[in-house]
Amino acid sequence: MAQPAQARLTIDLDALAHNLAVVRRDAGGAEVAPVVKADGYGLGAGAVARRLWAEGARSFFVAQLGEAEALREELGPARPATVYVLDGLTGGAGPRLLAAGLTPVLCTPAQITAARAWPDRPPVALQVDTGMNRQGVTPQDARDLAADLGGLQIGLVMSHLGSAAEPEDDRNAGQLERFRAVRALFPGSRASLAAAAGVVLGSEYGFDMVRPGITLYGGGPQETPDPRLRAVATLTAPILDIRLLAAGDRVGYGVGFTAQRVMRVAIVAAGYADGVIRAARGGGYAWFAGGRRDLVVVTMDLLAIDLDDAVAHVGDAVELLGANALLDDLAKAAATVSHEVLVRLSRRAQRVYLGEA
Repeated sequence: MAQPAQARLTIDLDALAHNLAVVRRDAGGAEVAPVVKADGYGLGAGAVARRLWAEGARSFFVAQLGEAEALREELGPARPATVYVLDGLTGGAGPRLLAAGLTPVLCTPAQITAARAWPDRPPVALQVDTGMNRQGVTPQDARDLAADLGGLQIGLVMSHLGSAAEPEDDRNAGQLERFRAVRALFPGSRASLAAAAGVVLGSEYGFDMVRPGITLYGGGPQETPDPRLRAVATLTAPILDIRLLAAGDRVGYGVGFTAQRVMRVAIVAAGYADGVIRAARGGGYAWFAGGRRDLVVVTMDLLAIDLDDAVAHVGDAVELLGANALLDDLAKAAATVSHEVLVRLSRRAQRVYLGEA
C-alpha cells in the first residue's frame, strides 16, 4: 500500500535523556527540574515527562493549571512528581490544585492571601520579580511576607532572569544580587533562579534548583547551536514533485520568489500548517542529499527548496528540522526563538516516539 504524502515528526527521547545529562553536568549539584509547559514545548508533555522521570527528574514546571492536571494524569500514581504551576493560585483554582496535589508558584499579594486561606496550608512556591517585570511579587512584598508568614510553608523561592541569553548584560548581575537578598529572607526554603540560559552563566546562578526548558529539547541555551546537545525533534517530509524553472519564473503566490537563473526546485509535502514558519523562507534551509538546500517558498501545505545539482526523486525525504537542519538556525531565519519553532509543530505531521519510558 502506498504511503501517504505526509510530514513525519520523530521525537527522540533518548536524545532528550542525553540533553538532560548535559544540563546536569552544567548545573553542578543543583536539582534539575524540567520545564514541560506548552505540551512539553510542543513535543508531548506526557511522553517527555515520563522519560525524564525515568532519568531521575522528580520536579516539573508548567505554566497553567490545565497543563498541570493533564501532566499529573499522564504521570500517574506511580510517578508522584512535584508539579509547579507558574501562573500560581489564580481565581477559583484552589480546589483543583489541592485535588491534584499541585504546587502553585505564588506571583501576587492576592495569591499569597488566597494561599493563607487554604486548609492545612501545603507547601507553595513564591516567585519574586528581581528585574524582569513580568511575573512575581516585589522584593518589598517578599520582605513583608517573611516578616509574617501567616502559616504559609514556602518550599521554594524563585525568580527568573530576563537577559540570561546575553551573558554580558548587566541585568544578570543585578538580578543575582537582588535574588540573594530575597533568598536570605527565607533561610528554610530552597532557591531557584536559573532557567536554561541561566544554567550556563556560572555556578553562582545555580542555587538549589535549575529549571531548564529549551536545552532539553535541543535548542542552544544562548539561542545559538550547542554541539553538546542532540536534536529531539526531527521533521521530515517527502518530495511531491521536481520542477525546472527558467529565469524570471515565479514560485507560489504573488512576487514572493522569482528565479534569477535556471534552477530545479523540489515541492515538499509540508508547510506552515505543519510548523515550518513561513518567515524562514529566503534565509532558512532544509537538509537533503548531504547538503543544505535553501527554502524558497513556504505555504500552508507545501514548500519549495532549491535542489541545485542534487539528485532527487519523488518520494525522497527532506529533513526540515533535526540533526542537520538545526533548530536554532531555523529560528534565526524566521527572526524568532527556537521555543516558538517547537511549539508551532502541529499535530498534522505523523508523530513517532523513540525511547519511550
